[in-house]
Amino acid sequence: MRLKYLLLLSAAYSSPYIAGAQQKPIAYVPTEGVTVSGSLEVANGKATIGNNGSITAGDTTANITLARGGELRLCSSTTIHLTTDRSVVPATGDNSTALMISLDRGALEASYKTGSYSDVLLTPDLRILVSGPGEADLKMRVNQKGDTCIDNHGDNAPYVTVTSQFEGGIYRVKPNQRVLFDHGSLQQVVDNEAEPCGCPAAAAVSVASNNGKPVGGPSSTPADTAFPIAESEGLKPPPPPPTQPVVPVGQPHAQVEVPLTYNGAAPSQTTSAPAVTPPPPSTQPAPTPAEAPAPQKPADSGGFFHHIGHFFAKIFGR
Repeated sequence: MRLKYLLLLSAAYSSPYIAGAQQKPIAYVPTEGVTVSGSLEVANGKATIGNNGSITAGDTTANITLARGGELRLCSSTTIHLTTDRSVVPATGDNSTALMISLDRGALEASYKTGSYSDVLLTPDLRILVSGPGEADLKMRVNQKGDTCIDNHGDNAPYVTVTSQFEGGIYRVKPNQRVLFDHGSLQQVVDNEAEPCGCPAAAAVSVASNNGKPVGGPSSTPADTAFPIAESEGLKPPPPPPTQPVVPVGQPHAQVEVPLTYNGAAPSQTTSAPAVTPPPPSTQPAPTPAEAPAPQKPADSGGFFHHIGHFFAKIFGR
């Protein structure tokens, strides 16, 4: 996460309340399968988010209802920070609010009618301004490399402009246009992106013979349906390698067959030595007499007494 991105988030959360303004909720989200934090109240399985909050979707898409109307669909494993844009001071009697949504990595889909003030979507590289009038049907995706996909769908789509947090320039995403900013750069733009920008499609699930329960994939267990879509789509990093053995301790996970022999007379010798196969006979021709090596003189094998006999023979002339 870049420094400027962190400073913008800090400013959004630490800005003081507008004088005389009354705190109102900005969104509601069911708490099942979702992690929420920030300024909120939880009751009856639903979190009411006040001025700001962080929302993390679990294994499925989380539906966030905006208090001003419309909704956000937070894709699996995605975290957003949602707050009111306190740089905007509403006019007297104007109840509309401007939202600031920050997304580090993941994907979301937004459907709502734009208000009097522009909403801001922040990524580590880009600042995206959604301005009215119009009906927002916006899909957005950011992967771990910073590639940012924006789909401004609809003939009555709002005015969407993109600026860089670090580079100069501005880019407008037109209605019904899908754009990819490679590595979050305005200098590397695919202005007619073919891949979708929103939540990844769910894995196909078929009903197998498991008492009528859905079972997906080639196996026959319900756990096979838990395909890690978020990991395969780049929304979620793969899990670290396991620190514990995959097979529980005490259960064999490999078998090796080794021939063993046992001799009752020699219990310490439990294995038999492998039989040695003699080398094959030589196929080279026999050497000719000229090539044959000279006979070697046999070594003296008389031993100690044989040498003593030679010693006395020399003395007595024998």
